[in-house]
Amino acid sequence: MMEGVAVRVGLLGLLLAYVTSAPTNVNRDWDIYSFHINSTVTSRYATTVITSRVANRIDQSQEIEFHVRIPKNAFISKFRMTIEGKTYDGVVKQKEEAQQQYTQAVSRGQSAGIVSSVGRTLEEFKTSVTVAALSKVTFELTYEELLKRRLGKYELLIHARPMQAVADFKIDVYINEHPGINILEIKGGLSTKELANAISKTQTSTEAWVHFYPSKEQQSQCDSCGEEGLNGDLVIVYDVHRKKSIGDLKKSDGYFVHHFAPSDLPRIPKNVVFVIDRSGSMSGRKIEQTREALLKILEDLAEDDHFGLITFDSSVSPWKKELLPANQKNLEAAKIFVQNIRDRGATDINAAVLRGTDMLNRHLREGTASLLILLTDGDPTTGETNLETIHKNIKEAINKKFPLYCLGFGMDVNFEFLEKMALENNGVGRRIYEDSDAALQLQGFYEEVATPLLTDVQMVYLGGANLTQTNFSQYYNGSEIVVAGQITDNNIEEFTAEVIAISKSNKVTYSETIPTEKPITARSDSNLQRLWAYLTVKQLLDKEVQLSGNEKETVKKEILDLCLKYGFVTPLTSMVVTKPQGEESQVAHKPKEGETPTGTFPGHRLYNIPAYPSISGQPGIPGVYGVLGPMGGPHFQVQAIGVPQGSRRAGRIRSNVARGDKQIRGQYLLQEDFLLDANLPTRSIQIKPPKDIQQLLDGNLPTHSTKMTTTTVSPLIRFLLPAEGQALPLCYDIPVGLSLRLLKDPNNDFSMNGHLEKSDDAGYQKIVIHYRSDQHIDFDTTGITFNNGQNATYFPWSLNINIEKDSVSLILRDKEMDITTGSTRVIIMLYERDGNVFLWPVLRERPKGDNITGIMARPPVVYEEVQGTTIKLKIQDKEVDVSRASTVDLSVRSAPTVTCWLTPLQSALQGELADFTVSQL
Repeated sequence: MMEGVAVRVGLLGLLLAYVTSAPTNVNRDWDIYSFHINSTVTSRYATTVITSRVANRIDQSQEIEFHVRIPKNAFISKFRMTIEGKTYDGVVKQKEEAQQQYTQAVSRGQSAGIVSSVGRTLEEFKTSVTVAALSKVTFELTYEELLKRRLGKYELLIHARPMQAVADFKIDVYINEHPGINILEIKGGLSTKELANAISKTQTSTEAWVHFYPSKEQQSQCDSCGEEGLNGDLVIVYDVHRKKSIGDLKKSDGYFVHHFAPSDLPRIPKNVVFVIDRSGSMSGRKIEQTREALLKILEDLAEDDHFGLITFDSSVSPWKKELLPANQKNLEAAKIFVQNIRDRGATDINAAVLRGTDMLNRHLREGTASLLILLTDGDPTTGETNLETIHKNIKEAINKKFPLYCLGFGMDVNFEFLEKMALENNGVGRRIYEDSDAALQLQGFYEEVATPLLTDVQMVYLGGANLTQTNFSQYYNGSEIVVAGQITDNNIEEFTAEVIAISKSNKVTYSETIPTEKPITARSDSNLQRLWAYLTVKQLLDKEVQLSGNEKETVKKEILDLCLKYGFVTPLTSMVVTKPQGEESQVAHKPKEGETPTGTFPGHRLYNIPAYPSISGQPGIPGVYGVLGPMGGPHFQVQAIGVPQGSRRAGRIRSNVARGDKQIRGQYLLQEDFLLDANLPTRSIQIKPPKDIQQLLDGNLPTHSTKMTTTTVSPLIRFLLPAEGQALPLCYDIPVGLSLRLLKDPNNDFSMNGHLEKSDDAGYQKIVIHYRSDQHIDFDTTGITFNNGQNATYFPWSLNINIEKDSVSLILRDKEMDITTGSTRVIIMLYERDGNVFLWPVLRERPKGDNITGIMARPPVVYEEVQGTTIKLKIQDKEVDVSRASTVDLSVRSAPTVTCWLTPLQSALQGELADFTVSQL
């Protein structure tokens, strides 16, 4: 009896501390007291430094996070932390070398990856460090990028998201362009309304200064603000004078850069063919936006242009057999054709692009420029499906006569395949994001290539060496050609640049000679030297995509040497973020376009993938024993014996396939909605993981070749999500081994996190509730611990407790803990089912207010069923493939089995899994 009293007294004291601890600001335990972004642009090369100074306000050490977003085209070149007067610098290493450190970290359950792709223009840098009580830390991140000219302007994008309103907040931009600045504009969400008067700019003929100094009040009241302060972009838009047709030629310390962008030229009539995917996966909003964009593009064609339209699925359907002039009659007829494009069938990319190539080859006109534009959202699934063969066919057919531009629609597209095909044919690959403005993205790309001014451009430099790309198939109005190189001969008296190209009707030549003035010596901190290195690495990365074998390895070594010399974080290098002794270092990986970096999550696991059922009469897809990160994204290779030919599901498996007798070998990217339905049939399959997978798994996962039957359920846990006004709820699966943010209410300093154990247990093994400063309640399967920062009180689930104090209520009975604080009511249930003991949280009353986040914060979903040959739901105006499944409803003690629509995690949560994970409970 006395033991029960002691427990009650301890709880009562804890609750008194809970309700009397008054917060002083939104971030009660740490504070960003200074946040500066300083960007310097010279010769269109921008170096940006983000400096964040943070203070630990409490009398115990704690982990503090540094989290910023940077432009995708940028390379991180420096990161440092200063703690108690000591500086810790990040070190750039070869990716494989850094991977060892990463693997060791994930084997201990730590999250090591800290750079991830977050959208069209930005990627994320994130790290954290433990800071002593009442101490400070300074984070400093430097990144570099060459600004690209599009539609006649350069844009410097700065994203500000300091996580709170900051007393000392500054953005300073300095631009120095010796040709002179003729346009300077400030745009972006941080430049409007309440924040407009926080911006000042000063300009001379060759220099410009932009300052953005919002007050703390402005940071919390503007349109792009929230309780976490600013969250938006400041975009500096500018262009330079071009007094000479040769452009801007600058040299310094043994390096030169040449910016070439003439505008005083007649436009060249173009021959353009649009090759449009109309396969089944383009259904809904994709095909609507494609039609919308094509109608606008047709209106912008000039009368002396010639054009063709080709749609394709499993068959290829040209609008006309020949290119036609863009006169009013033909344009009106073409618009009717476009309006009637409908989705259907499979995807024969090879035949479609070859047909477009043939049309252009038969219509090459002197004094014109030809270009081929492909828009697709998928992989080749019929006709020729071997990706290498397709690349070879297209390259031979085009034969360097015109560029091919590949536009990949959505995140499921095999962008690597499209990008390689474009680069091999003097074009570029561009992702079109599946958002409401996708039609505008398509139009915007077309505008960039709509006005060719020169073809066959050759850049020649007398006295230059180690040059970046010097031959360009076409130059478009509003763009720019940039060439950089070294001047290695100290004895030459003059440096000469020459441009030879074809204009509308004749050959043109531009030339300029500048004196070397004095002996040339290299200097390691030269801005032009870093510009040259950046551009060289960018172009070598594009080249590496196109190569194989020894040539590929040679280029990779060249990239690596430059990155290590100049400290660039690229897809081939990583930055090891050094931390104080006793803390684990982290590894910053830069992802490729569309890639989920493997370092973002706590590790990889092996999964038994169940088979898909029969689709449209085709055989089902057998299970696969392979490597999969928690998001379902990494590529891996398998050898599957006995896979029926034609059993691949369009839009669900990305494969590089070479067909043999009763087997398919290839590289697969497995989508989450393909993986996670454990109720689908399974079958036996023989697996032989290749060497690179064994290396990935080394020290972390079993590596073996075995014949096995995929009858076990993948280590996943299924969650239910109520659906408003619908007969069936949604359900989605989450991999185990993760720590999840269950509920966070920053308004009331309340958060709840839970850990899914790395096994197929049916729920959480640990849940922690944080409230009021440093107080927390820890739940595990043996008992409950209350901690007020000084004392801890433990008691088992077998006790009955009922305490109410002010707005806080704690009730424990029948192995259920009922916690109510403010408008939030949560129940933690202890389950014992099928030999497993686990916890399951239930949200009975949702907290009121904005900025409520977490897995449990998702409100009921509104959806509608879409009629068609496959089962689809429309969620948030997007169509999603689903399947009928079942799961156990653990929100009620009887735990009934319910039927649900199994949905991809991203669609159910309207976000990525990374948005709902935490590094520690």
